[in-house]
Amino acid sequence: MPEKTTYLIKITGLVQGVGFRPFIYVLAEEFNLTGWVENRNDGVLIKINADEKKALHFIEEIKKQAPLASSIKEIKLQKTDYEKFTDFSIKKSESSSNAVTEVSPDIAVCDACLEDMKSQEHRINYPFTNCTNCGPRFTIIKDLPYDREKTTMAEFEMCDTCKKEYTDIYDRRFHAQPVACNNCGPHYTLYYKCNFYKNINDITDVISYLTEEGKIIAIKGLGGFHLMCDAHNEDAVTDLRKLKNRESKAFAVMCKNSETAKKYAEVSSTEETELNSWQRPIVLLKSTKKLAPSVTNGLANVGIMLPYIPMHYLMFEKLKTDVLVLTSGNLTDEPIITSNEDALKTFEDKADAIITYNRKIHNRTDDSVGIVVNDRFRLLRRSRGFAPSPIITNFNTEGIFAAGSEFVNCFAVGKGNQVLMSQHIGDLKNLETFEFYKESYELYKRLFRFKPKRIVADMHPDYLSSKFAEDLHRKFPETELIKVQHHHAHIVSCMAEHGLNEKVIGIAFDGVGLGDDGNIWGGEFFINNLSEYKQFSHFEYINVAGGDAVSKEPWRSAVSYLYHYFGEMIFEDLPSFTGKIDANRLKNYLQMLKNNFNTYKISSAGRLFDAVSSLLGLVQTAGYHAEAPMRLESIINDDITDFYDFEVTDVISFKKTFAGIINDLRNSVDAAIISTKFHNTLAEVVLQLSKMIKQKTGINKVVLSGGTFQNKYLLSRVENRLSENGFSVFSHEKIPSNDGGIALGQLIIGSEL
Repeated sequence: MPEKTTYLIKITGLVQGVGFRPFIYVLAEEFNLTGWVENRNDGVLIKINADEKKALHFIEEIKKQAPLASSIKEIKLQKTDYEKFTDFSIKKSESSSNAVTEVSPDIAVCDACLEDMKSQEHRINYPFTNCTNCGPRFTIIKDLPYDREKTTMAEFEMCDTCKKEYTDIYDRRFHAQPVACNNCGPHYTLYYKCNFYKNINDITDVISYLTEEGKIIAIKGLGGFHLMCDAHNEDAVTDLRKLKNRESKAFAVMCKNSETAKKYAEVSSTEETELNSWQRPIVLLKSTKKLAPSVTNGLANVGIMLPYIPMHYLMFEKLKTDVLVLTSGNLTDEPIITSNEDALKTFEDKADAIITYNRKIHNRTDDSVGIVVNDRFRLLRRSRGFAPSPIITNFNTEGIFAAGSEFVNCFAVGKGNQVLMSQHIGDLKNLETFEFYKESYELYKRLFRFKPKRIVADMHPDYLSSKFAEDLHRKFPETELIKVQHHHAHIVSCMAEHGLNEKVIGIAFDGVGLGDDGNIWGGEFFINNLSEYKQFSHFEYINVAGGDAVSKEPWRSAVSYLYHYFGEMIFEDLPSFTGKIDANRLKNYLQMLKNNFNTYKISSAGRLFDAVSSLLGLVQTAGYHAEAPMRLESIINDDITDFYDFEVTDVISFKKTFAGIINDLRNSVDAAIISTKFHNTLAEVVLQLSKMIKQKTGINKVVLSGGTFQNKYLLSRVENRLSENGFSVFSHEKIPSNDGGIALGQLIIGSEL
């Protein structure tokens, strides 16, 4: 018989809050092992009496059978001093060091819990039903290790029935920290016309009635409040736009199930998988059947998500509609509201009813958003279901803080070889969002035992994120402050995601980023590695005037391009374009360009898209960020393969492109054809420049980053054209290509310098 000894097993990764300890216990029982399992803030620790063969077999089964939402990073096995155990037990959690394990994101309710809501007497229609395999995690956690007393469930004392489940190793709710039922857990309250309802059946009845009547309801979700109404009711959706002060940006909708989603959009097998994943993101899909016109406001795509908390399912059981508008419960540009008090104050005279519950949301999270391009899911907004799961790197990131960018901000902190990116924060342009940013930094610092040693920020001096980094540096003068170029950080974020550490062809297309020469970059071709970059070429600089107004008024970019390439006389020949712009504003703007008054130079892909969108008459004044490029993409005709001419010298000139567009406009060519040809032109620009760089350097790996690559058609065509020509292409999947992913690049650059 093989000699028994004592083995110590340490498991790191996402192993807390996902039912890992009960899983280990049951598996140990199956193996007839004695010993114990323990949660620590740096992972899960196991001690067993076993021979080597059995210990190795045990580890293999851990890898094979691990809970769905877990993610094992590493398992270490070592012999230790012999201890004799008589049984297998779960030890009380310990906080052992400044190292941390991963914190589980929130997990969509599982099928077993949905069934329990119909069959378990104490959980009939209970809207907070959860188990070790599902439910709230990041939104309720205050500190590590992940135990009930360190969550917002601490104030809810378990009843005897729940306590029995919680302590029964063979129960699915063994050590499920948010475990609760109708007798002891949180509950909802609905406020309507000076009345309030606490019975869940009454609440869902009122929801059904109000929705059918075209009313708007504010309802507390997993990571914050949502506003909802019937997605078929145009009057209700229009009223919701007024409530949020959101004139034109599309709303996301929640469908009853994936079969319902297929009624309103084209859904591929990959898209259906993502819709039904435990993260339950919003997936941007090609719209087919019309909802209320104001839901998408003319865009070709619709953002669809499926129910992910028990309350969603309870609502759909009674709703007469199969699709709801479900949008963030906030006013435009402010963070999503999380507290009952703020919701009641904000929505009391705006929404027709308000639904709260009495468990606190400790960590605010918006819904995550993604698209499928070339059969791969790409995150555009990384929040609920994904944050704060770390990005594993091959670098020592310990003590590095990356402040992120100004728009769609996420920051990042480094722990060991992990980069922990914050949930989506938003645009740092108002006090409320900036306060959310600062609060979230304090949370991450405490939760992950983080102390800054090196601070990295964008080189733009006016970004609030950069100013926060400077203030942090003054607070900790022993730290090193590093400023990095915006587009280098973009490209490195994609490199880090794919584990690249070599020279690449880096292509960054986005709206704005301060360049080394003081101009605004955004159409960049680099030769770079993780620490250095050289600008090989870029879109030709164009003078624009009016400061931030340029990004909000696409006509300014159109006028700038036309004036730059063809002079003032061109406007006399384009009445269809100039007729859409106030004559005095056009005259004044041209005067500013001629006199170089309040002008600056740009090479921005975002402004190029703005210009073409404006020229085609799609958007002259944007109602939201990137509206002009989005509407340009929305009218694409996939069957068109033609493209316009362009010229590459020391820079990339689009004079021939604009000449071709103007010629097509004069010949009354359909705007969809012009848009498609323009998109195809950008893909050919990428291909030609990549070939030039490869010929000069031998580099064959192309890395794509920047917000412009959120464009499904452009990204797909660029990837395909490059791959067809033998290039190895790397683009974002787990990290947003927009500025929401830039903190990862900043942090990795900081680790290399």
